[in-house]
Amino acid sequence: MKLVVDLKERSYPIILERGCTEHLGDYLDVNRKSFVISDEGVPEVWKQRILSQLNDAVFMVVEQGEDAKSFEVYQKCLKEMLKHNFHRKDQVIALGGGVVGDLSGFVAASYMRGIDFIQIPTTTLSQIDSSIGGKVAINVDHVKNCVGAFWQPKLVLIDPDTLSTLPKRHVVSGLIEALKAGCIQDEELFRIFEEEEIEENLEEILVRSLKIKKHVVEEDETEQGLRKILNYGHTIGHAIESCEMPKYYHGEAVGLGMLMICENEEIRQRILNCLIKLGAPVDYQLNANQLIKYLVKDKKASNVSTSIITVSKIGEAKIETRTFEQMHELLKRRESE
Repeated sequence: MKLVVDLKERSYPIILERGCTEHLGDYLDVNRKSFVISDEGVPEVWKQRILSQLNDAVFMVVEQGEDAKSFEVYQKCLKEMLKHNFHRKDQVIALGGGVVGDLSGFVAASYMRGIDFIQIPTTTLSQIDSSIGGKVAINVDHVKNCVGAFWQPKLVLIDPDTLSTLPKRHVVSGLIEALKAGCIQDEELFRIFEEEEIEENLEEILVRSLKIKKHVVEEDETEQGLRKILNYGHTIGHAIESCEMPKYYHGEAVGLGMLMICENEEIRQRILNCLIKLGAPVDYQLNANQLIKYLVKDKKASNVSTSIITVSKIGEAKIETRTFEQMHELLKRRESE
């Protein structure tokens, strides 16, 4: 299946096809000089499959997890590219999950003021969500994604076969982003999580999630309005990630964030049931005073308030502004529950 993210001169295809990583030459120029970034958690089978088809590639493996999204690792990537004489006509390829995609995209966005990059996501989270949309970033002092850019890929190549080697916890973390997508824009997608066997419907979940992200990005590429709805559960979720790093994976923290921000008890219970069904963590010893310290540093925040996303009907989301005082009160209520 092929989808096209329509952003005029920045448009690019998303290829979703089992086994597509076995014939890269059908989708990209394998003779083009490539800087391939992956991490220690990506199985060798996928690394070797990609590298064996590229005729001029430099390969860099970074540590697994959010610590790879640091100034130190970012700088190391840039120095390696300089060492191997990469130029503007060359490209960066991200092979891995959301962390690798974020880091690789920011390297590509900033090296020589911007070179092409390609996403080959190998995790549920990156295939469902993070590989498209052009948000690229690194972390500073455990504050998530506070240094970054909007830099769209030239191609997203999704091979569901790569999920066969993914640990269950990573699979679940990514599926929580799809559950979020159902909450904000697709009642049928949410119903699949509630009523169907998840594994049997994985490709439909992937397609529905990608179509939601594609539509939202096309309408609001740089998150001036509509795109903010993709952050449902993320404002508090990012604070949990930062506060507890590396205890929770991104999707797990987003799931907890959705539970905390949702003030409609019926919907909150339905989300809770879906998270339990997935096997995601649902119990969190919340410290409101600690979380608010990270929440005020969120990139969506102003001096006195932040944007949050609320859902009062599955499939529909609203963007609201809450003061930090209101957010602190909400967290205090959740702390006492």
